[in-house]
Amino acid sequence: MTVPWWSWVIIWTVLVLLLFGMLAWFAVVLFKKLMATLHALGELGDQLAALDTRLDDLGRERFRPAIWADRAALARDIERRRALRMRRRQEKQDARVARGKLIRQAPLNQRTFPHA
Repeated sequence: MTVPWWSWVIIWTVLVLLLFGMLAWFAVVLFKKLMATLHALGELGDQLAALDTRLDDLGRERFRPAIWADRAALARDIERRRALRMRRRQEKQDARVARGKLIRQAPLNQRTFPHA
């Protein structure tokens, strides 16, 4: 049984139209995603601009290499940091000692039945 020639033309025409329709649908979906991405990038740019202005408002001093600083000022800064570090270490040590004493010698009013 042979199929008439015009049925092949109809089949291929439908297939080509389906292909173009599918490609158009993919193009629309891709375009929507592209627009959403561009919108998100615009919002990100606005957020970065806001952060940049807030950073300028903070007025942080710019980085200045130590090689250009005064040697005496650097020595004072180092000593100040060393003293601060030593004070923090001593505070931690005192807190550990106090906690250890509390663990070893609990007040009588805090003792419970099995341990009293």
